[in-house]
Amino acid sequence: MTTDDRAQLKTLLIRHEGLRLKPYKDTRGILTIGVGRNLDRNGLRPSEVQFMLDNDVADVLAGLDRVLPWFQQLDAVRQRVLADMAFNLGCEGLLAFKRTLAAVERGEWAAAAAAMEASLWAHQVGDGPGGRVDRAEELAQMMETGRDPA
Repeated sequence: MTTDDRAQLKTLLIRHEGLRLKPYKDTRGILTIGVGRNLDRNGLRPSEVQFMLDNDVADVLAGLDRVLPWFQQLDAVRQRVLADMAFNLGCEGLLAFKRTLAAVERGEWAAAAAAMEASLWAHQVGDGPGGRVDRAEELAQMMETGRDPA
């Protein structure tokens, strides 16, 4: 099929399937997204997941720059901690961590870590997928030490 024929096919498929940017249940109850992508059967390819992750990370970093003017002054490890938290909570959700953020801005790493560990969030995030790691504990350790996990 030529490039032009593929373009015409995509136009036809969009006309027939529609283009949906959020998941929905089709007429048979199948979880679907995009142009008729059957998520129940096909899911996502690793490259598609990486593409979405790249976009999501860019959005989080831009959001952190917007809401925390001092974010760029942090070392890379502590930037990653706040970015991970903002990825999980949203930038607006992260702003609720007033004690943590005030301590980070002052460079009081132990106090920031303690505030993170004392939060409701620390109990909510718990272990990661498959029970591999306690997210809050690992991020608090990174905040306190300025080092990535071993």
